[in-house]
Amino acid sequence: MQTIFITGTDTDAGKTYVAVALLQGLKALGYCTVAQKPVAAGVNDAGFNTDALQLQQHATEQLSYELVNPYCLTDAVAPHLAAAKAGLCIEPAVLTTHLRQLKNSNADIALVEGAGGWLLPLDDKTTMADWVIEQQLPVLLVVGMKLGCLNHALLTVREIERSGLKLLGWVANCIDPDMAYQQENISYLQHRLTAPCLGVLPYHSEPQINTSLAAALIKQLQS
Repeated sequence: MQTIFITGTDTDAGKTYVAVALLQGLKALGYCTVAQKPVAAGVNDAGFNTDALQLQQHATEQLSYELVNPYCLTDAVAPHLAAAKAGLCIEPAVLTTHLRQLKNSNADIALVEGAGGWLLPLDDKTTMADWVIEQQLPVLLVVGMKLGCLNHALLTVREIERSGLKLLGWVANCIDPDMAYQQENISYLQHRLTAPCLGVLPYHSEPQINTSLAAALIKQLQS
């Protein structure tokens, strides 16, 4: 099984949007998939995180919610703060145990979606990036195209590259339909970043089946 970690330039960059588009595209290409959001903050009226529910719904292999989202925190704030309020500690060992269970499925590809940006704190000392580095997962970066995204993208890529992990590529997710000079910003990143742009997702209210994005990801996994 190939396992990919999906991170974003910041909160609301569209990680779940891109993950669902990939899950739909991979399914259309005949791949079996699973997905996981190890840490999520913010729940619906039923007590579930809506991003995690979307991942669970669109993966081809059905897993329990507890496996898809091991840490489901009520308050929609930074997870380490939500965990502290709930009297919990986000333990990397628990994340690792659930990742191993995920890998025991019969899927071809597993998508693991982060929370917030690359250096999201899990506690006062540990970040999500530390755990991803420990697991040696290849990374896909979602760049939320909005004012300020160039700085966010360059800093995030610099940190991923410093970690020694493989950056499979990045996706330009057009989250602001009124962004000025959108194409110029995308072109700048395409020339500046060494990792390939796997796709540009135009603004839509719902994820669209995108086989070209899925195919580009498969190509990078095979390279």
